[in-house]
Amino acid sequence: MFESVGALFGSPWIYVLVGLSVLLDVFLPVLPSGVLVITAATAAAAGSGAATGQVPHEVPDILALILCATTASVLGDLVAYRLAWRGGERLARAIARSRRLTSAQERLGEALAKGGGALVVLARFAPAGRSVVSLIAGAAHRRARDFLPWSALAGLSWAAYSVALGYFGAHWLGATWLATGVSLLALFGAGAGAAYLVRRPSSA
Repeated sequence: MFESVGALFGSPWIYVLVGLSVLLDVFLPVLPSGVLVITAATAAAAGSGAATGQVPHEVPDILALILCATTASVLGDLVAYRLAWRGGERLARAIARSRRLTSAQERLGEALAKGGGALVVLARFAPAGRSVVSLIAGAAHRRARDFLPWSALAGLSWAAYSVALGYFGAHWLGATWLATGVSLLALFGAGAGAAYLVRRPSSA
């Protein structure tokens, strides 16, 4: 399956591609960062022999892949947060014109004020949720110490989940497009579930 792209996935450039994709998708949510992370993890399982029983060869390191994706996720959140902080007035006016964004801003503020950031973690899995949360936190001038630890947990959770899907999917189903497809469906399913929970009205 991965013979045609083995040179790429077996070189340090895969970390660069993963890092850039994850960092930039806070501004361009259409970037396939999740697809790239899962494919790299699947290639790691295939090349390490975990999925095929073959002799291992040069493949991405699983822990390094998780660390790379997590770091890029937090850095992207921080950049979006700081940009929104500096341009807060214009962004605040844009948020005020949207009932959905206003509601999201109120919920995020309440969650951070109470010391709970489950909403930040959930939003990391939801389509464009990471972008909305990072920009709103910056525009509302939420303290970095209230936001960034939850951003780090969110990035680590997303990265570990995505890598685990690719790695164990290949281990259980073999290094095939079926394994990658099933892993992607699981990632999109988690995103759909997270989006539902994020949008659900607060019971408070």
